[in-house]
Amino acid sequence: MTQLTIDAAFDSGNIEVLSIDGTTARLAIRKDHQSDFFQWFHFRVSGSEGRAVELKITGLGASAYPGGWPNYRAAVSEDRQFWGRADSSYDKAEAGGTLTVRYTPAGSQAWFAYFAPYSMERHHDLIAGAALADGVSHRVLGQTLDGQPIDCLELGEGDKQVWLYARQHPGETMAEWWMEGALDCLTDPADPAARKLRQLCRFHIVPNANPDGSRLGHLRTNAAGINLNREWASPSAEKSPEVLAIRNAMDETGVDFAMDVHGDEAIPAVFLAGFEGIPSHKGEQQAGFDRYKTILARRTPDFQTRLGYPVASAGKANLTMSTNQLAERFGAVAMTLEMPFKDNDDLPCAAQGWSAERSAILGRDCLGALLEWLAG
Repeated sequence: MTQLTIDAAFDSGNIEVLSIDGTTARLAIRKDHQSDFFQWFHFRVSGSEGRAVELKITGLGASAYPGGWPNYRAAVSEDRQFWGRADSSYDKAEAGGTLTVRYTPAGSQAWFAYFAPYSMERHHDLIAGAALADGVSHRVLGQTLDGQPIDCLELGEGDKQVWLYARQHPGETMAEWWMEGALDCLTDPADPAARKLRQLCRFHIVPNANPDGSRLGHLRTNAAGINLNREWASPSAEKSPEVLAIRNAMDETGVDFAMDVHGDEAIPAVFLAGFEGIPSHKGEQQAGFDRYKTILARRTPDFQTRLGYPVASAGKANLTMSTNQLAERFGAVAMTLEMPFKDNDDLPCAAQGWSAERSAILGRDCLGALLEWLAG
């Protein structure tokens, strides 16, 4: 009988093998470098063709978001194209909190991940393809600590300065799948909504704000263990060059509308978080955010407004976070879009849960809502 082999020495790979006994493995997730954050996993299991595999990921009670494990099912793929969900269960009393994943591969290999991965190679394909589209320009805003480029795509001839940026938290891969859908829409010459948006807006799009963390298999931080979405008040070249480069570029253009795209570990829904609580909070600014939420909820049943984060009280907003900083700095209608790692409980999908495909469709829906919002 072939020995089970588990490895993660590849782009965004993350797992530690504690033991393998037949087709049962005990595993642990490696922490982000110089950080206590951990939740993202991505690994390959080989030698398991036709055999039921039991994978026990242990120690999860100390993970970044323990509330993310109940009712969560691990993503699995055998061709690295279609990502389904494996039977999974969480026991907080077993080995410090254990997610048990059960799966019987048809072939000799299966890949498991916290969500459908979005590799740096696919990122470069996305940038290359979009940059060749008519009217699109590309620039490098700066470099990461590991020397990777911070890519920005720009298009449109309008006066409204729109910034879309994703993957400050690299393990939230649904954010770049969202970007792929948004860019497919904006660069489609036959799409009438995209044509109108390009007339009205100048888009600045950063599909991956944290390339180092993405490649290293981090959940939440860059190569120095820094949470980029707590750096926007005072970014530095030494710790957070990614944020410094993006914010400097925003200072050059100004910002009218901004969306920071993320994923949430625990809440099984799509929702928006705003900028309530910033010192300069204005009624018309808040009305713009509320109106966008209303439009998006009408346009897609994948979005809802019942569930979300607590709203900051007056003057208590955290200005180290990008949405609050941009709303305060520019008077922008800024927002954070959150998608689930689990499923969208309003429209559950047994086969895939929330998926890469749904994320990309939502990217198009958000742009359609933006066009309607601009017409407001």
